[in-house]
Amino acid sequence: MRAVCFDMDGVIVDSEDYWVELETEEILPAAVPDGGVTEQEITGMNYREIYDYLDANYDVAIAREAWLDRYESAAEAIYTEQVSLMPGFRDLVERLRERGLRVAVVSSSPPEWIDLVVDRFELDDLFDDLVSADHVDGDSKPEPDVFEHAAERVGVAPEDCVAVEDSKNGVRSAKRAGMVAVGYRTETNAEMDLSEADAVADGAAELREELLTRTA
Repeated sequence: MRAVCFDMDGVIVDSEDYWVELETEEILPAAVPDGGVTEQEITGMNYREIYDYLDANYDVAIAREAWLDRYESAAEAIYTEQVSLMPGFRDLVERLRERGLRVAVVSSSPPEWIDLVVDRFELDDLFDDLVSADHVDGDSKPEPDVFEHAAERVGVAPEDCVAVEDSKNGVRSAKRAGMVAVGYRTETNAEMDLSEADAVADGAAELREELLTRTA
């Protein structure tokens, strides 16, 4: 393996804790009052495409502009005040870089949200690239476009990349791009179907061991 691609939400930071709470208690009930939407369906998708997905598959009760405004107004508080960094993340990435690996963030979130996390935790020296779904002309996760684009940006063939993902959609995106996918499990995504991943790490310590073993 010559590169590691980290998803941001739910992996680098525990933002999924806050997004899941906001979605299940406020956003989804307002958007789809009849219910039936599961977190597994939408986790890992770009928030704009979540609305399009819901609009195509459910009776949506709010306008797209109101949906986008709610996500965008919540983002700054979540990323600058609430989230925590994965335990041991800086040391893990420094070890990977010492081994000569390229390291990138590959996220469905907009570049502005990625920048909020990078700035808050002073991570700008850790990454070779920050790749957002907004950088891609195609579709976001679960489609492979964003991971294919990330591999091109870091100059490594997809089959020589490991992707770390906490969602079914993210794992599927990485696998479709031809990457090795490592699922990252925490209490927040304990019920998430990560069966398509090549391996699943329960928590930060197991993820560290998995990545250092694969990149030795």
